[in-house]
Parts: sequence; C-alpha cells; structure tokens
Amino acid sequence: RLCVVEGEILPEQNGYRVPTSRESIGLGIANFEMLVLKCNSSTLSAALRRISGANQMRSSTVAAMACTTRLSPAASSTQRTKSVSERYGESVTIKVKSFSSLPNAFGRHTGIRSYSSTPTPRQQGMKDEYGAMDDSGKTYVCEGDFVLENGQVLPQAQLRYQTYGELNEARDNAVVICHALTGNASLHSWWGGLLGPDLAFDTSKYFVVCCNILGSCYGSTGPMSTNPATGSSYGIDFPDISVKDTVRLQLLMLQNDLKINSVKCVIGGSFGGMQTLEYAVQGGSSTHADFHDADGNPYVRSVIPIACGAAHTAWQIAISETQRQAIYKDPNWKTNPVEAKDGLNVARQIGMVSYRTAQGYVSKFDRKMQQPKQTEGATPAPTPAYGSSAPWQVKSYLEYQGEKFLSRFDPITYVKMTEQMDSHDVARGRGESTAEVLSTVKIPSLVMGIDSDVLYPLSEQKHLAENLANCSLKVIHGDDGHDGFLLEQEQVGNHIVEFMRQHD
Repeated sequence: RLCVVEGEILPEQNGYRVPTSRESIGLGIANFEMLVLKCNSSTLSAALRRISGANQMRSSTVAAMACTTRLSPAASSTQRTKSVSERYGESVTIKVKSFSSLPNAFGRHTGIRSYSSTPTPRQQGMKDEYGAMDDSGKTYVCEGDFVLENGQVLPQAQLRYQTYGELNEARDNAVVICHALTGNASLHSWWGGLLGPDLAFDTSKYFVVCCNILGSCYGSTGPMSTNPATGSSYGIDFPDISVKDTVRLQLLMLQNDLKINSVKCVIGGSFGGMQTLEYAVQGGSSTHADFHDADGNPYVRSVIPIACGAAHTAWQIAISETQRQAIYKDPNWKTNPVEAKDGLNVARQIGMVSYRTAQGYVSKFDRKMQQPKQTEGATPAPTPAYGSSAPWQVKSYLEYQGEKFLSRFDPITYVKMTEQMDSHDVARGRGESTAEVLSTVKIPSLVMGIDSDVLYPLSEQKHLAENLANCSLKVIHGDDGHDGFLLEQEQVGNHIVEFMRQHD
C-alpha cells in the first residue's frame, strides 16, 4: 500500500495518525510498505541528511519526491489536478530502520495524508475543513494576572502558538492568522494550501504567527486547564472570555514575547474574522487603539476579515444557543458536564448544517439511502423508504461528524467558546454603533464574504466594507456556504496575494 505524506509526520501515543485527504482515520503506519514524501526541496534535504546522519538506513523503502515546481495560487483547477509525477521532481529512494525515525527527521507538527485508503460510506460526504488536530506549539505565559474585560482575573494566562518563516531584521514582517471556532494554532492542518513559499502566507517573505484562542482546548488556558487556586480544572467555573480579551492577550504576546515591532497584516475567517476586526480596532484604530509601534503609528498595518460581521447578531446567537441547549439537555451536564458527549454530538451536527447550504446538501446526498453491507449468498433485506429506520445517507454523514468531533473537543469548552463568539461587538464600550467604530479604522483592509453563506450572510461583509475607512470587498463564489472560507482556498488565496502585493 502506498501512503503519500505531505510535509512532516504527526506522532501520536499509539503509533501515528494517518488521515485520508478528507477524513481523519487512525491507521498504523506499519500498514504501508511505501511512503511518498511530498515537500519542498529544502525540507526534504534536511530530512534526508538527518536520517542518513543517524545511520538509520535499513529495511523499509521510502520514495522521497522533492517538489521542484510550485503552483501559484492563481493556477487553474486543471493545473492543480495534474498527476503527482508531473508536479513533483525526481524520486529519491532511501532505506530507513523504521518509520519512527521520520518524525525526528521532519519535525513534529504536520499531519500525514494518505491517498490510498478508501473512506467508508459513513465518511464519504462533503469535503472536510480540518485535518488532524492537536495542541502542538510553543507557549506564552502572561506575566502577572490577566484582567478580563468583565473585571475577572485569569492568573498565569497562557497561549499556545506556532510560527512559520523568519522574522526580518526590522521585526515588522509578521502576518498573524486567526483560527475559527474549533481550529488550533497548527495553521498547516486547516489552511495548509495557503502556507509556504510563494503562496498567500508566503514563508519566504513573512513571519507567520497563529495563536490558539484563549479558552480553547488546544494548549491555551481553557476550561480543562488547572486553576492555580484550586489545583483542579476550571470546568464550568472557567471565566467568561470575550473576543476583546483573546485579541489583547495575543497582542501582548506579539509585543512582549516575540518582540514584533509591528504587524504587516492580520487575517482570519469566521471566529477568526471577529478576532481580525478586534485587531483592527485595538491595533489600527485612530481613536480606540491601545497598541502602537515605537513611532506611535498603528501596530497593525492591514487586516483581512473573512465571513464575519461587526457584531454577532441575534441570528448567530440563536444558532449557537440551539447547540448549547443540545448540550444542556444531556443528562450528564448537571452532574458531570465534561461527559455530556451525546449533547456535544448533536451540537456538532447542528453546526455542520449551519456551515453549509441547502444546495450543497442536495447535490451531495439528495434522497439517497445508505446501502447496508450484504452477506454473500444472503437475501438482501428490504430498505425502508421512510420512517425512523430509513438509512438516509445525510443522516449517516451527520452522525459520523458528531462522533468524530468527540475525539477533539469537550462539551464545556464548546459552550464557553460559542459564548465567546456571542461576545463579539466592536462597538461595546467604544461608540454608539459599529459603523461609528469601524470608521475610525484607517489602515488598509480587505473584506471577503461568501455568496452562499447563510450563517454570516454577505450583507454583513457589505456593512464592514461600507464603514471601514480604507476597504475593498471581494466575494467568494461556491456552494460550500460558510465553510467556503476554508474550502475555497484557491479563491481566498488569490485575493490575499493581490491585496498583500498592493500593500507591500
């Protein structure tokens, strides 16, 4: 069997996680006889040197293919579907003692993608927006107590973050990427198609930083963290965090820990877009900014908010509340909330509907039924045409998504994170309206909206573009709905590249 590996290898406790290109499935790496390593030539060379230098040449064969040509974000879909042999350069065959040597050679934090495994019917469905997820990265710990917007105090607040590329001598080439509700600091696992030399997040030019949100479960202080005052996890007693709090702590980290003099651009979609707007106000507003560079200029020089609005509306709060109610109704919520997993399962299914579109669901599933496995020689059982036993494909898909989510999120964190999204309002404590506050942001901005987004409709991005002082609007076209900001990477990347070139 052939396993194609992009970038680096992600170690896990029990072997290695080897997800397919669309789903995360735990498979032992020993199941594969050959690995094709797809990475840039410098990463490959360094890995081969380390493997060879460790004298680990032995049994298993690895075909390591260095990428000698690189497609630009503007490449057409036809160009992007060229075969591996056309897109990658000459093969190099090496022998290694065991696959366990590869994580040390390639690093720790990038997932494996296997193109040889066939997804089960339950896994087949819409494109998945996330790859393998973990809490890897570096840790920033805030000095002293971190005082929240509501006056509560969070002692020893920490952020998990990852960086890509090199900080220049002037320390002003930083590009900050903000993740969405269930994302993490591992940018390569969910926007990897935009990350790398000559891509939208160009690591040959920029120092790219991605932070896990305060209150999340991927390394930053959150409900599952230990409360220093009690020695136990915070649980449901974790303080209420606002988007303002999250961004202010990130800005402190950028200034005090990474010593970044100014930020070239902040980019994010959905919850990440809300953070991006907070960066615009806290680091780029002529009236409300708390962060400046050494000369008193805006600390944040440009922003690209995607698929979000200036404040969480009643529509979005309502959808978040239905998900929270599903968790509250789980019998475990009152006595052992971290075990309210059935409720979290249903909450995720609700979310998966809101992130997509009617057209997307119809085109993928229509009214198709899941065909049960047939025993050879046995008479097939009749498939119910309707009713509670009807095996709708869409039902199976949603059940699978709900179950899969339980391995990477917990109910308390999900409740707290959706409540943090509901806190989003750039006008709170600053002005009479969002339009008034947005007008004080003079730095260049690019707003992107998705024409099929029913969760954060295009009217909200038009409001941003009309009121930000120096702004342009681009529309992403597609049937993926809100998740288009993650799935339509070619369109998103093209717009980012153009904007960054105009404001270099």
